[in-house]
Order: sequence, then structure tokens, then C-alpha cells
Amino acid sequence: MNFRVPPRWPLPPYHYRRFLLHCAPLPRRFCPTSILGDLLAARLSSSSAGSSTGGGGGREGNFLLIPGATMATILMLGFLHARRMYDDKKVEDMKEKGIEHEFSPDAKAAFLRLLPLRSISRLWGYLMNVEIPVWGRPYIYNAWARAFHSDLDEAAMPLENYASIQEFFARSLKEGSRPIDPDPKSLVSPVDGKVLRLGELKGSGAMIEQVKGFSYSASSLLGANSSLHESTNEDGNNNQYPEQSLSEDSSRKSWWHISFASPKVRKPVTCPKKGMFYCVIYLKPGDYHHVHSPADWQILKRRHFSGRLYPTNERAARTIRNLYIENERVVLEGRWKEGFLAIAAIGATNVGSIKLLLEPELRTNQSLRKLLQSSTPDEWVYEPEGVGLTVKKGEEVAVFNMGSTVVLVFQAPMPDTPEKGKGNSNFEFCVGNGDQIRVGEAIGRWENS
Repeated sequence: MNFRVPPRWPLPPYHYRRFLLHCAPLPRRFCPTSILGDLLAARLSSSSAGSSTGGGGGREGNFLLIPGATMATILMLGFLHARRMYDDKKVEDMKEKGIEHEFSPDAKAAFLRLLPLRSISRLWGYLMNVEIPVWGRPYIYNAWARAFHSDLDEAAMPLENYASIQEFFARSLKEGSRPIDPDPKSLVSPVDGKVLRLGELKGSGAMIEQVKGFSYSASSLLGANSSLHESTNEDGNNNQYPEQSLSEDSSRKSWWHISFASPKVRKPVTCPKKGMFYCVIYLKPGDYHHVHSPADWQILKRRHFSGRLYPTNERAARTIRNLYIENERVVLEGRWKEGFLAIAAIGATNVGSIKLLLEPELRTNQSLRKLLQSSTPDEWVYEPEGVGLTVKKGEEVAVFNMGSTVVLVFQAPMPDTPEKGKGNSNFEFCVGNGDQIRVGEAIGRWENS
């Protein structure tokens, strides 16, 4: 039986095509027309094979036709690629001119919602843990380093010692590769990466700017039970955190707390503590992926929010609403000598696994069945009767098993009487939006009030 396609784009007759096929192909550059040529050759081979086996039906002078769906797909892919190149070029031109790009939602988030990103990320994790033959490790890791601009000279071990890509990705560095700023009046970066946003939390909403034109609530990021905001019984003492509120729901299962990440269910927001700041740092695949302590502090509690695994690069931040609130994340919250301090480690596509060194049994990006059956509470209090876990400045606290984003929310010192013309705090950032920063380098400094 012969199947004919409706006419769309007629191509040369049969005799002319046979002549082209018997001619030696000339060298050519890769271009869209070469794809059409390959499709033409494949179609001719199949049609000639069918006629030689007695299929019949074809007659001399028939036109070979390309289905409209195939041509439409090729044109659509070409258009999308050209559109992305144009958008990226426009963003680079805006950066060169000092113009800040604004939030511009598109259909990307709607499409990504249809994809099983959590399952894809788990499968990717399994593949990354496949052991590589010793002879092939240097070639693979050097190719990775060239693609993502990694510095292999900092690796603590020879390349042959990393059995899998995952071990190589989460590699430790040589001692002294990341010196820690010794200034006691400084807060240092917990990760290597690019500073996406930073600023001060102001107003009753305590909003963190995701990108120009769109912000999200800090309480939605850190959780409804966060001690970020003052309660009525805390007036006059910003450095006290009620322990009762930390443990009142610790017996509930984690699936009951998943909705805490939603802005629709968070507790009403009151005025934030004075001198509260934030800093968002994005880790590229080639960056060092260990998370270190930004200061000497006491970690009081941990929250794990299960969620989606959208990409967290700059393009995604410009197009996906509530990106960091939607994604899976682990939040460490506590206090340091200047007040409140919290670190949110946010997962992303292929980066759902976050290893917490303080709590090795914590598992992230679990399947829905395991999540519902898990007895581990979503919120965990470290030594509720004591002062929490003490962590020193620069000490390692977590590891991303792939790259992602870290959001730092902290309280900075506040002068008793701010000078006229200056901000609400004498804390000043040492970096700006778009700057590259490494572990141990100062994010900001302050002087004695």
C-alpha cells in the first residue's frame, strides 16, 4: 500500500534526483539547506528500496514532497534559536550601556511545569554517579573544565582519583585556596559565584528583588515560622528568638509543611528588624560548589522545602515568577553577634540534591511517595534547650551536588543616631550586582556605631 503526502513544497523530478544522487557530493558548510538535503537523500533511499521490492505505485516523474509538519518544525526551531540569540545579544548590549534588564514573563514557566523536572534531576544524578574508567577520567574532566571554565589546579586530588562526574563536581579544594577575610567587622561570601541581587529589606513587606520589576517576600523564602520579623513580645530586644515557636510544629511530617513555601499561606508580615539586608549569589556549573559559613554564628533550626526544580540562571530569573520560592531549598536560620542570619540553599534543574554536613541523614529531591511516607519533620530544631550549633566563620556547612543559588539574609549593625543623608545602617556592601565573588571574600563591612 502506498501512502502519499499532501503537496506542500515540490522538489525536482525523479530523473534529476537520480543524477544528483550519483554525482560525488561537493564539500559544503553546515546550514539549514544541508538538513533538507539529508532529508531528501533519506527519502530517495527509502523510495528506491520500496520500488525494488515490488512495492510499485511510483511512476516516473513523481514529485518528492516534504511533509508540512517537518518543514514547520525546522522553521520553528530555527526561529526559536534566532530569537534566543537576539534576546541574549540585547541583554549584553543593555549591560554594556549600563541599562538594567527588567522582568519579562514568557511561556517558559508554563512549559517547564509540564516537564517531570524532579524525576529528570534524579535520573541525572544517577548518571553522574556512574563510575568512569580511570584512563578516561582526565579527558572527561579536562573537557568539563574547558567548557565551564573550572580551575583544575585548585583540586585537592589528582583527576584520576575522582571516580565519577559527581565526585569531581563536588570536589574539595587545596588548603589555602579560599582565604577567609579576617576582619571581625565583615561578612564574607559563603560560596563562589556571581552576585545577582543585593540590597536592604525595607517596608512592611520585606521584599527581595528577584529582578527589576518583580520582587518576592523574604518570609515566603525562609518560611512562615521564620524569626525574621519581630513579634509583639520581642520589642526592645532584636537579638532574642522565641524557642517555643521553633519547635511547636516539629512533630508534623514534612509533607504537611510543603505549603509553607507558598505566598498564599504565609503568616501576616510585620515590619522587619532594622538594618536587614540580603544577597543573592548564583553558582555556575564550573564554580566551587561547597557552602561555607559567612560568620561566627549559632544555627538554631533547619527547614527543608520540597518544590519544583526550575533552572536558576539569569535568564530564568528574568522570566519565571517566584523562582526561588517555587524551587526546592534548604534554609539554615540562626543568630550571630549582630542579630538575625539565614542561608537559603536553592536547588535547580539537575541540582535537586543538597547535602547538609550538619545533618547527613537529610535527603532532598525525594520521590513523592518517599516524601509522604517520611517521618523526618520539615523543620528541625538544633538543641532546642541550648544555643544551637556553633559554626565558625569559613567553616563548611553544605555541598551542592550540582550548581544552583544561595540567598543570604542577615541583620547588620545599626547606628544609634543615623547621620543625616546616610542610610538606616552604617553597613556597606563591598560588591555590586553582576560582580564575581569567591568564598571568604567580604560581602560587606561596617564601622563601630
